[in-house]
Amino acid sequence: MGEVSGYKEYLAGMLAGVSMVIVGHPFDTVKVKLQKHNTEGNGMKYKSSLHCTTRILQTEGVKGLYRGATSSFLGMAFESSLAFGMYSQMKQFLQGGSNSEKPQPQAIVPSAAFAGAIISSILCPSELIKCRMQVQGTDSSLSSIRYSGPVDCVLKTVQTEGLTGMFRGGGTTFLRESVGNAVFFSTYEYVRYHMHQSVRHTSSDLSHFIDVGVGIVSGGLGGIACWCAVLPLDVAKTIIQTSTDRNCTRNPFRILEVIYKRSGFKGCYTGLGPTILRAFPANAAAIVTWEMAVKLLGIKRG
Repeated sequence: MGEVSGYKEYLAGMLAGVSMVIVGHPFDTVKVKLQKHNTEGNGMKYKSSLHCTTRILQTEGVKGLYRGATSSFLGMAFESSLAFGMYSQMKQFLQGGSNSEKPQPQAIVPSAAFAGAIISSILCPSELIKCRMQVQGTDSSLSSIRYSGPVDCVLKTVQTEGLTGMFRGGGTTFLRESVGNAVFFSTYEYVRYHMHQSVRHTSSDLSHFIDVGVGIVSGGLGGIACWCAVLPLDVAKTIIQTSTDRNCTRNPFRILEVIYKRSGFKGCYTGLGPTILRAFPANAAAIVTWEMAVKLLGIKRG
């Protein structure tokens, strides 16, 4: 980044978050249901991602794929705004005003990890509501739904678990976001840099299409790298946040140990299919939206 742009960085990040939810939420719903039901001790509930998607469409229709999207929109818009804004400004600060286009890991990694750590406290309660909304309903009948909406979910959670119940899985979310953001932004920055280097002499008439193409590839690959690194933590987080047992351990590594003994390495990556399918288009949409907003808002980049 060339100059500190104040609120503009955060506005661009918010728009990126909205795009990510629009594109990625249906995939996320399938992922969460697989993580909840296919890691329980009483056996598999869904044969595959396609089977899970089909069951959702049969019992709830398309709206079932966007169950929990309200809290996700609010949480992701705010979280993405902070993530992109804090990352951009902290990276510029650590680079000491350098305008070098070449990625500097000593600035990228700590900036991304710090942004991830901060947003985890905001993301945790919104994801808890999202996950609890996503796992209800579907298989037996809609009468099994316990929450009439996000507000009802919040009220019942606070009523039964107290305010701290809204932050169940906070430690795991902190780890996932810190590591995940570091991997995502590192991959994004390096792929973006090398792709622009390879097309730097291309006609300026094609520059807009090239920028969009680079954004799609760099954002998509960043998303895939991120989720390959942190999906086991996400599996543990889903189990922690959707468990009805208040005495359930909140140590993600103990949960993953139990899953590993029961289902092996594959169990720790439950939901990998829909996660990867979601990661590329959702993160590509976020990056393209972010970069377009950056241009429109006049934010200078190296």
